[in-house]
Parts: sequence; C-alpha cells; structure tokens
Amino acid sequence: MVIKEIAVNEYLTKSNLPSSDYVINPYVGCPHGCKYCYASFMKRFTGHKEDWGTFIDIKKSYQRINLSKISKKSVFLSSVTDCYNPLEEKYKVTRKILEQLLDSDCYLSISTKSKLILRDIDLLKRIQNVVVSMSINTLDEEFKKDMDNASTIQERLDALKELHNNGIRTVLFMSPIFPYITEWNAIIEKSKDYVDEYWFENLNLRGQYKTDIMNYIKEKYPQHYKEYVDIYEKKNKNYWHILANQINEYCKNNNIEFVNYFYHEELVKAKKENENVSI
Repeated sequence: MVIKEIAVNEYLTKSNLPSSDYVINPYVGCPHGCKYCYASFMKRFTGHKEDWGTFIDIKKSYQRINLSKISKKSVFLSSVTDCYNPLEEKYKVTRKILEQLLDSDCYLSISTKSKLILRDIDLLKRIQNVVVSMSINTLDEEFKKDMDNASTIQERLDALKELHNNGIRTVLFMSPIFPYITEWNAIIEKSKDYVDEYWFENLNLRGQYKTDIMNYIKEKYPQHYKEYVDIYEKKNKNYWHILANQINEYCKNNNIEFVNYFYHEELVKAKKENENVSI
C-alpha cells in the first residue's frame, strides 16, 4: 500500500449526486479495492499510476468546516472512498471531521463497508441528523472476498444491528446489485429487524473494470454470461425494469422504506440541468 499525506484547502466539495448538496472525501483512493468501484476513474485526475486499491492519500486540512455553509444542507460522507477504510483506524481523519460536525444542523449521510464505524458511535449519537448506510450486495462471503477487501458480510450486518440498537438510523445500501447473483429479497429478510431503510443501486460497468467483471462472470458464473452480454454489451435494460418493479412491489407489500437508484445517471443529469451544479 502506497500511503501519502496531502494538504487540502477544505474537506467540503459541492456535490453532483442527486440527493446530496455537499460531499466530504477524507481520503483519495481506497484499500478496500472493490473490483466494481466506479471511483477508480479518480486516477485520471490524481496522477496515481498504482493499481486501484493499492494507494491512498490522507487528506489534511487545517481549515475548519464552515458550518454555516452546510446549515440545513445534505452532506454525504463519502462518495469516492470509504471514510472508514483501514487507514482511518490510525489517522482518524473521519473522526476529526465528525467532531467538527457535532454542532451542525446539516443532514449527514455516511456510507461504508466497514465495522470500524462502530468506534465512533459516541459521536454519531450526538449528531442531530445522521443516517448510516452499510453497503451489502450478497450473503455469500466467498463472492464478497472475490469483490473487495472490506469487512465480512456478517460484520457489516452486526454493525448495522449495533447502530440501530443505539438509536442511529440505518440504511442497507444494496449496491451494486449483480444481475442473477445478488439475492436481494434474502438480504432484506435477514436484516429487516434492524434496518430502517433500503437503497438499491444497479451494477454499472464501464472502463477497465467492465472487462474485469465480465471475465469474472464468464469464469465463475458461466451460466449467466449470456445475460450479462445482453445487459452490458447489447444495453438491454429489460432486466432492470423488471427488477425495479419486483422490488417496488415487494417493499410496498411488506411496508419497507426504500429508494431506488437504478437510474442514477439520469438523476445526476437532471440535477445538473435543473440546478446547474458543476462536478
């Protein structure tokens, strides 16, 4: 792992995400090294030559977060890294950011794949409006091991339960959903007692990792390879339309709160057009 400390002017960045006004990314890069990570595109702008998952920059800002700027605004922590990656245990950048947000009235959403977030329950319980989402897209630990270096699925589920038991609003972010592989209804049934809301996002493939994932499916799930070609080479969206309807019906019939982000790119485009938000 190539580790470097870098100075930044501030942590806040204006967001182009559909449901966030600002994002905070305490790190550049991510040791979790998810095979499907869209954030690997960051290398084009940061100049890193290392493989995705093998480098991380620790951001250091000596300017405090301007709480008036984010008053009543939505803030997402974080969009192109995991703010609770293993280096956070040593550097505590995320914890220092949370300490600055204790007196904020922003709407804070934290996304992670790590049980390390449990370290900061003391702070999370003191923040006015906070939601913690844990990314889980399988119950199969072997599949998880093939895809990322983050906490095990059981550790993530246990973390959600602990957060919920401490009065923190929990979200299970089912992302990305792998067609014909992600057992979405089984994940809901296993976790619904301690998850307040579910978010769903489909697997998007682009760039180098598209080839990597397609080769992985061909090798490990050959029975679904033709379907993946149909979805990702021929751009057939029927699978996602059908699945969206199934999820919608299932959640409504079971009184489950949910948000569908299947059409993320369209939502981003609409936000940029309507609000003239720059990336």
